Amino acid sequence: MKRVYGAAIDLGATSGRVILGTWDGRQLVLREVHRFPNAFCTLTGHDYWDIGGLWRHVQTGLAAAVAALPRGAKLASVGVDTWGVDHVLLNAGGRLVFPVHAYRDARTQPGLEALARDRRALARLYAATGIPNIFYNTSLQLAEAVTAVPELRRSVHRCLCLPDYFNFLLSGRMENEVSIASTTQFLSVAPTPAWSRTALRYFGVPERWFTPPIPGQTRLGPVRDMADLAGAVAVAVPGHDTACAFDAMPAAPGGGDLFISAGTWSLVGFESDEPVLGEEALAAGISNERTGTGGYRPLKNVPGLWLLEGVLKDFAARPTDDAAWETLLAAAAAVPAPAHLLDVHDPALVNPASMRTAINRQLRLRQLPVPSKLAGYVRLVCASIGHGHAAVLRQFENLSGRTFSRILIVGGGARNRLVCQATADAAQLPVVAYELEGAATGNLARQWLALGAVPDLATFRARLVPALLAQTYQPRG
Repeated sequence: MKRVYGAAIDLGATSGRVILGTWDGRQLVLREVHRFPNAFCTLTGHDYWDIGGLWRHVQTGLAAAVAALPRGAKLASVGVDTWGVDHVLLNAGGRLVFPVHAYRDARTQPGLEALARDRRALARLYAATGIPNIFYNTSLQLAEAVTAVPELRRSVHRCLCLPDYFNFLLSGRMENEVSIASTTQFLSVAPTPAWSRTALRYFGVPERWFTPPIPGQTRLGPVRDMADLAGAVAVAVPGHDTACAFDAMPAAPGGGDLFISAGTWSLVGFESDEPVLGEEALAAGISNERTGTGGYRPLKNVPGLWLLEGVLKDFAARPTDDAAWETLLAAAAAVPAPAHLLDVHDPALVNPASMRTAINRQLRLRQLPVPSKLAGYVRLVCASIGHGHAAVLRQFENLSGRTFSRILIVGGGARNRLVCQATADAAQLPVVAYELEGAATGNLARQWLALGAVPDLATFRARLVPALLAQTYQPRG
């Protein structure tokens, strides 16, 4: 078949990238054409994203993608995925009417605590949406916003999650894609995706702010206002980067694989025809998110490389290139395995001024030794992340009745051998780590499905496997 080219805009909470993808019917070739850092800024005690700066980087990356095309080739499509829950509020003309807050902002804490005390409402909301009470939920963010600024109920025309907003900038259409919608705690857990009136009423958010959810492989129309992209189609791919990463997983047809997309957070989950609900699932914090086609993607967030990134900031001697990073990993591997691990779900580790100080405080409160060197912190953090992965696997097996035979991992964590080995050891299952830009690959797959260049996801996965670099970590006793 003729080669088809697509641009995957993959935005993460700490970095973003634009990747040019080429597909010839059997082989995928990726080329990163633009990478840039991302971080929220704090003003008067609140955290905000630089949404205009992100858009400038998207434009720069798309221009770079076009420049990297072979002579005479055209970019066929563009798709956007981002982290979950964060959003923009727009008037009818598409103008921002409220600052774009970052999910780590502490403004949701009063609502979080109030809902946690109301066991009846908590159970009712979980039964309606399949999403537990978590500090970053869009529901809590919007409830705080309309309470603090009541005029928003009148002035807001649409609420778009971040990938939906970038899709609007690209295509002019304001649509809510289903996978990213499922991160909000407003989508019904019923088989047919629709907004939950139970949740919207509880949090005081108008239903008119949202459009009916669309599938994550929908053609939105031509890219506008970019002459270099003439002829390219904006595709609403699965907007949640985790949904894209899961699409890229070369899963076994039998369904015995547990998926981990390991980055700032480790998103641990699996594909399912049914949600995982009930009192035990609520207590375990299981989120029943959706795939781009509306299927269920039960998962749980485990604090991931955010912990490691935070610790590294506290050391002047942190690695600055791949060789230095390998040296640090080797030094950390030589440190004896820690007898006690971190509680990675400790709220004090969510957004501390100093991650090292927060870890030290937790250890001292538990009367445990504090590492003396960076290598010791790296060993402790990686082992704790691996243990967190395994704990979620056991919860899923208990709650779903499934038995998993292996763990597939993509993302930055797949390149961290300490995290991979710690996961295999704690789970007592083989871990297959793929050298794969998971979110970008899934993003591109859904673009090409929308264009008809790929017949179905199973075919894409099967054709992807032979070219992938993978390392298997066997569990140690």
